[in-house]
Amino acid sequence: MTRIESKQVSISKPAQELYVFLQDMNNFQQLLPQERISEWKSDGRSCSFKVQGAATIGLALNGGEAPGLVRMKATEKSPFPFTLDVHLEENGGTTRAWQEFNADLNPFIKVMVEKPLKNLFDHIADRMVALHG
Repeated sequence: MTRIESKQVSISKPAQELYVFLQDMNNFQQLLPQERISEWKSDGRSCSFKVQGAATIGLALNGGEAPGLVRMKATEKSPFPFTLDVHLEENGGTTRAWQEFNADLNPFIKVMVEKPLKNLFDHIADRMVALHG
């Protein structure tokens, strides 16, 4: 199992507010690197987008637990099955947030995608801070 974790960031908002934001997949586009994304589609519960120089990714909400965990999973549009969990830990009105990606990747695919995915998840973490303080 391949596990990639983003950096942890501190956001000056309650976890519930961030949880609600992440429950609308239309908002996910704001977290992505716009210069590397095309063909964005969303219906609120799922989204898909093409990553420049890579594959199309599909994500759908897949449970979780308010307000501390948003769980997403790959849709059939993705090149391989995976889960993406967003962890939200609130302490005194400030929320620590990070993402955890899990996939069963063969060694060849892992070598190709590990660094770009880590960079993407760190970008998403930075965008959460930029959007929400």
